[in-house]
Amino acid sequence: MPDTAMHDSTGLPGAAAYPTTERTVPTRAKERASYDRETVHSILDEAYLCHLGFIRDGAPVVLPTLFGRVGERIYVHGSTGSRPLRAAGAADPGLAVCLTVTHVDGLVLARSAFHHSMNYRSAVVHGTARTVTDPEERRIALDAIVDQVVPGRSKDSRPADAKELAATAVIRLDLDEVSAKIRTGGPNDEPADLSLPHWAGVVPVAPSYAAPVPSGDLDPDVQVPDYLTALRPDAGLSPAP
Repeated sequence: MPDTAMHDSTGLPGAAAYPTTERTVPTRAKERASYDRETVHSILDEAYLCHLGFIRDGAPVVLPTLFGRVGERIYVHGSTGSRPLRAAGAADPGLAVCLTVTHVDGLVLARSAFHHSMNYRSAVVHGTARTVTDPEERRIALDAIVDQVVPGRSKDSRPADAKELAATAVIRLDLDEVSAKIRTGGPNDEPADLSLPHWAGVVPVAPSYAAPVPSGDLDPDVQVPDYLTALRPDAGLSPAP
């Protein structure tokens, strides 16, 4: 695969677009596809849940799991007893995977049932996952997974100890074969349907966070950290009792 990327100060690919491959070019709605790095990174960074697909015993398996992005790499963690993570530990060929992330931004309601749709942003990553064994990279990866869920949380929690690390496997997937796909706008009704007496338009969808609920055994002197209140647009409100 040709290297079309520029590199930043970390040595990782920077601003150039991801190269297209047979697997990253969609068969439908090709105009919605994007290979722009900033677009792909923004879709990944706004999520913390991904779906990891692979073949197990000749059959497809798709698992929902947390992930973290560091530069041009995606990290996923799990139990050392997990079958896909054990398979990824093979030096050659590793584990062939497909990782996806999707945001639903709106329900698109058309006058015809056929033209109902969604406004969405998705990213698809193809590649080979391999186990991370370097202790420093494992530390960075685990912090990234925690911070992907709540930015800033890794510095406000106890790091994994030796026993916990021994029970945890981390796999790495390089962002080499990547694409994004985005739909925006209203319904695409047929001209003949525009006069039908059915409501048409978009119902916006957006994630929301309720007030943090403290653990029952939390020291009352421990206040809700700023990185949690920042998750909410009404950050000035008091947390739930």
